[in-house]
Amino acid sequence: MNTNKAIRWKKIGKNLYLYALLIAVSLIFIGPFLWLLSTAFKSNAQDVFGFPPSFIPNPPVFDHFIEAWTAIPFPRYLLNSFLLLLIMVPSHIFLTALTAYPLARMNFRGRTLIFYAIIATMFLPEEGKLVPLFIIVEKLGMVDSWWGLIVPGLVGGFSIFLMRQAYLTIPKEIEEAAIIDGCGPFRVWWSVILPLTKPTLAALSVFSFISVWNSFMWPLIILKDESLFPIALGLAYLSGTFGTDVKTMAAGVVISLVPIIIFYIFMQRHFVSGLQGSIKG
Repeated sequence: MNTNKAIRWKKIGKNLYLYALLIAVSLIFIGPFLWLLSTAFKSNAQDVFGFPPSFIPNPPVFDHFIEAWTAIPFPRYLLNSFLLLLIMVPSHIFLTALTAYPLARMNFRGRTLIFYAIIATMFLPEEGKLVPLFIIVEKLGMVDSWWGLIVPGLVGGFSIFLMRQAYLTIPKEIEEAAIIDGCGPFRVWWSVILPLTKPTLAALSVFSFISVWNSFMWPLIILKDESLFPIALGLAYLSGTFGTDVKTMAAGVVISLVPIIIFYIFMQRHFVSGLQGSIKG
């Protein structure tokens, strides 16, 4: 009896330790966001950098949100980002899924070499790609246009890798049965294989959504017309306008985070299962 009780208390202690560790790690990650949210709601009378720090706005105000929304063309920047999402996310998923399919399911000479070449691009820092990418875009006459924003982001090494791993988890017999029924390669991919990778497609959608929404460096280099700015560049503009007003800047960042949070809440179940399926593959 005492042995069972000792084992039970040991198990409880282990669970408490794990929960305490998870809570501590969660606070490390969520702490900056809570501070940002608190700063956005603080009145001008409250000191953001005071000591001891005060997390609770007293009283909470919405003035900074209104100021951030009206000081710059915030609605225009949001609309630009939403339009980019509507174009880039579906296009990116379609082209990535189509590219990964032959690398996973077809046998042809040079397949492994092509795959390794695509993987090699993942090890290059993004900053190292900017100069040659800008030269290519400039030669194509796409500087200061949405084409210059959209075309370079239509495919990516990580996305192709993720989809290839998802395809590898699908039994070969399913594909063979579709071929016997008379389906061609594209029909097999579109009607049979692709629907089986919905969790991975959902995970890829989240990655693509966040990447497009938070894109800053490339739009900064390629765009000059402020009417084409996405929300990330709009926030930089807000930072230049309110360089010392951290509360208004915080309010602008909170507004820009709302679409990402809402999108992830709806996609989180598929996102987790999609990553698990890709890792298993």
